[in-house]
Amino acid sequence: MANQNPPSIFISNSQTNPNKNFSAKMIFQKMKANLVLHSKLAELNGAMGDLGTYIPIILSLTLSKNLNLATTLIFTGLYNILTGFIYGVPMPVQPMKSIAAEALSDKDFGVLEIMAAGILTGGAVFLLGVTGLMQLVYKFIPLCVVRGIQLAQGLSFALTAVKYVRKMQDLPKSKSLGQRPWFGFDGLVLAIVCVCFIVFVNGSGENESDKKCCNNGEENDDIRTFDLGERKRTNKVKKIVFSLPSAFLIFVLGVILAFIKKPNVVNEIKFGPSSIKVVKFTKHSWKKGFVKGTIPQLPLTILNSVIAVCKLSKDLFPEKDFSVTSISVTVGLMNFVGCLFGAMPCCHGAGGLAGQYKFGGRSGGCVAILGIAKLVLGLVLGTSLAHILREFPVGILGVLLLFAGIELAMCARDMNTKEDSFVALICTAVSLVGSSAALGFLVGMVVYLLLKLRNWTKDKP
Repeated sequence: MANQNPPSIFISNSQTNPNKNFSAKMIFQKMKANLVLHSKLAELNGAMGDLGTYIPIILSLTLSKNLNLATTLIFTGLYNILTGFIYGVPMPVQPMKSIAAEALSDKDFGVLEIMAAGILTGGAVFLLGVTGLMQLVYKFIPLCVVRGIQLAQGLSFALTAVKYVRKMQDLPKSKSLGQRPWFGFDGLVLAIVCVCFIVFVNGSGENESDKKCCNNGEENDDIRTFDLGERKRTNKVKKIVFSLPSAFLIFVLGVILAFIKKPNVVNEIKFGPSSIKVVKFTKHSWKKGFVKGTIPQLPLTILNSVIAVCKLSKDLFPEKDFSVTSISVTVGLMNFVGCLFGAMPCCHGAGGLAGQYKFGGRSGGCVAILGIAKLVLGLVLGTSLAHILREFPVGILGVLLLFAGIELAMCARDMNTKEDSFVALICTAVSLVGSSAALGFLVGMVVYLLLKLRNWTKDKP
């Protein structure tokens, strides 16, 4: 089970060494270190790892519900920068998916209800965090159940990605249309080439064999009997190819194709952000937002955006300390502030973290880069950016989402016993078929407890 200490930036020197006084300067230095880029190209590439989820949801709500895109970009950009400062890892900022799904399926669930649901969900998560209840929940949830939720979410992303690639999409209505044509600026061939490019450059992920093949030509004594100069040149080429920012290059390709598809989209761009106003809620919006937005979203946020994120963060970055309390607090504060001004409700997400890690994100600088980009786009282009994103090839978004989903699903590979695998797979199956992480969690916990009871009864003399 992950360490329940707070993030390292909140650990004062007086805690670790009573002879030294707490220093604000030390906190600033720690936060600054959290933004140090391990590799500029890799971190830039990692910043693209979450766009396959972010863009479709935000664009759909902007076009169908008049969500203020500029406000959402500005606030989520600021959140990205701050979470990069605080956590020092590529902690994502994602739209709340259950609230988004409800808004896209219910014509009467508008911006007021979306914001009310976000504030209420954030408030509940914040209270669970500061009271210590979230830490208690995290402590007693078995790893196999968490892995089942992660596997379900990862496979859900992957299945959605395949749907994006295979079929034309009407994102504002969240509907699949006819089969995608083989050729064209958003054809199947383009998506397949992008998949092959990412697999060739990134492989299945970071491992020792990748490091050995790019070791700057260092060889053992036997290999040195061959043409060392030729091998150095070959390894240099390999190193360049395998360090290409594949996701970033594909995203840039998508932007270029968007302009080629509709050149006159330039005329629809207006510079300057939209006005940011305080949302005026009604009693009806609070009631409907809670019943249709908060109730289905809260279990998903607790499981996938707090508990699963904390566990995944500890798996990927064992040298750092993560706390469900701090993650709960940041989720709560993001929605307290942003939703009051009309920004899309958001949270952290295990899928976004897996995607950014898959493409090379290793530090807080990764999400800070993304945050700066969102902030600039929100301030300079505002809501008119939606005209460009509407022309972005959906097949390319599907490719990015596919690898984010696969990376998240692969977290379940550490289920080494048949019993743990059994619980995880039941949890996954129920979550996918029932389209509910909460239902999958409930069934997984019941099965886990029944197995423990069976073992206890079996071993009892």
